[in-house]
Amino acid sequence: MMISTLAMIYIFILAIFTGVEVISRVPTILHTPLMSGANAIHGIVLIGGVILLGLAGDNDALFALGFIAVILGTLNVVGGFVVTDRMLEMFKAKTPDKTGQDK
Repeated sequence: MMISTLAMIYIFILAIFTGVEVISRVPTILHTPLMSGANAIHGIVLIGGVILLGLAGDNDALFALGFIAVILGTLNVVGGFVVTDRMLEMFKAKTPDKTGQDK
């Protein structure tokens, strides 16, 4: 069974609204763990974008949506890992310099 292009666009738009609503209701204190967990979700976006590109065939609209999904998913995954790495750096013990004073 093949899903129509219009149905895929509706699903895409509904996913945007759902994501905005879910993220906007997260308390500030939970944003740090949320960023780490979001990388897996963005990996699913990448897989969906690749599948969409594979199903696109000669349909330019599906190809464009799949391409945009892959680009945005990749940016989110990379950005999430960069932010998570910076957050983990804050929790590492500071090493004293040779004079014995902290930097």
